[in-house]
Amino acid sequence: MTRSAPTSGLSLAQLERLMQSRRGEMAKLTRKRDKLQKQLDAIDERIASVSGGGSIGGRPGSRARNKSSLQEVILQVLSKSNGPTSVGDILDKVSATGYRSTSANFRGIVNQTLIKDKRFASAGRGMYQLKK
Repeated sequence: MTRSAPTSGLSLAQLERLMQSRRGEMAKLTRKRDKLQKQLDAIDERIASVSGGGSIGGRPGSRARNKSSLQEVILQVLSKSNGPTSVGDILDKVSATGYRSTSANFRGIVNQTLIKDKRFASAGRGMYQLKK
């Protein structure tokens, strides 16, 4: 950012002209920023439509929405399996159903869900099945 010349020693009329000039520059920059923001919003909408409505760049407040809860999707995955399934396989099958998440550690979320939901039982280290 460039520094402006010191304003000491200017007359009142000169200071008023300087303030008016800066207000004009600020208004012009604000209009330019608003125009660019509209362009960015339009691009974000296009990205969301192409990606199926998922989050855009991990922006705050852009939570992925799914038709079924994670618990229900895991229940479907485990009901189709023939026995104990590893957390990694459950994660892969949940993702294959189209379930979307913006979590940086989705595996941890799946693991917590398996531990907390009483419908799922541990069948050994890192292996889960439906509770019998």
